[in-house]
Amino acid sequence: MPKARNGDVAIEYEVFGEGPETILLINGLGSQKTRWPEAFCAKLAAKGYRAVRFDNRDTGLSTWFEPGQAYTLSDMAADAMAVLDAVGAAKAHVAGVSMGGMIGQVVAIEHPERTLSLTSIMSATGGPGTMDSTPAAAAVLSTPPPNPQADFEAFVAHGVNNALTIGSPGYPWPQGALRERVIAEHGRAFNPTGSTRQMAAIRAYGDRTERLKALKLPTIVLHGADDPLVPLAGGQATAAAIPGSELRVIAGMGHDLPPALFDIVADAILDAAARAR
Repeated sequence: MPKARNGDVAIEYEVFGEGPETILLINGLGSQKTRWPEAFCAKLAAKGYRAVRFDNRDTGLSTWFEPGQAYTLSDMAADAMAVLDAVGAAKAHVAGVSMGGMIGQVVAIEHPERTLSLTSIMSATGGPGTMDSTPAAAAVLSTPPPNPQADFEAFVAHGVNNALTIGSPGYPWPQGALRERVIAEHGRAFNPTGSTRQMAAIRAYGDRTERLKALKLPTIVLHGADDPLVPLAGGQATAAAIPGSELRVIAGMGHDLPPALFDIVADAILDAAARAR
């Protein structure tokens, strides 16, 4: 797969479709580009867009950092712009989930000339109370996985349990799909310390509320009513901050993207993109 360059940082990316307009898909904390599944990207391409997914820094096949090295969401937004440069896109519709939504917000704030529309999904402003997880969901982020070399089955079970803990009660995964995902992601890349640095990047940027109030672009905020990791308050605060944005609250949706939610999420991204015309 090709890589974009932001200074010394290499960002692995992949393109679906050949449409004249680009949709840039940004991942959440510690998640690889494959969390935007090929079947989902194909839905966007089928509507005439070019969908681009990529591994954030410190994830997947992009550059990994060492303990003590630090960066912010601004650096991660600059990585996203490097991906657009690599695919020859002057502008893009930006869609991000969780931390990816935060990066997307920073792209819109710091690179408005390159942002056609924004879809902020299961994300937050970083303001007080917008990222208060339930205790069980917080443990998903704070509890390290078992050593996969010592006990791979325990490692897989841990990953499946984490996904179920923060997942969508109204949109369950097909039988065995989460186990297959955990195994596939481990086989592709396993960087257990990257999430810690990415979380530090979120904290370092702080509250985006005031800067979001200055945005002038079509925006849809999509959030699950049953999200235990980033509460609905995060989506509500995002929609309240961005002028003219639309908040869509989905009953039964948690903090994931199972196949049963593909159409709902794709429709939000496509509707935001349509409003930019």
